[in-house]
Amino acid sequence: MKKLTGTFRNTQWDPYLLITQIVAMQALLYVSLGTIMYVMDFFAEANHTLDHIFEYHEIHVTDLGGRLVIVAFILNSLVGAGLLWFIVRRTKLCLDFSFTFHFTHLVICWWYNEAFPSTIGWWMLNAVCTALMCVCSEFLCLKTELKEIPVGYTALNQKVDL
Repeated sequence: MKKLTGTFRNTQWDPYLLITQIVAMQALLYVSLGTIMYVMDFFAEANHTLDHIFEYHEIHVTDLGGRLVIVAFILNSLVGAGLLWFIVRRTKLCLDFSFTFHFTHLVICWWYNEAFPSTIGWWMLNAVCTALMCVCSEFLCLKTELKEIPVGYTALNQKVDL
């Protein structure tokens, strides 16, 4: 008996596509975080350094600079959700890509500081940002995946343009 196979949503594992998407997401998320951080530093009249992105002691609520760093990370999570929707477009992969970015960020922060991040604020912020990026991107991807697929003919007996 002939096995029926469809071509919609081919689930074959493609490592090149996956690696390319991971690299693109990492690069675009750091570019967007750097851009947001630059704007935040401009308003806070602070120096523009990589410490704001990778130094885990910069995340605090005691002054305006620390609060702006927190806001920048949260805004970057929303940008990340849009990027996941634009680049990956798969609801199943949103959690994977969100976790991959934040795990890579943990490793980079660990290397940059030469110490494991030990502040509760850093861990809470990254947990919230991971969840926010994942949930928002899943929402966007689900809206796209659940759109109606036009089938057949319209009322005027013309083919639908897909």
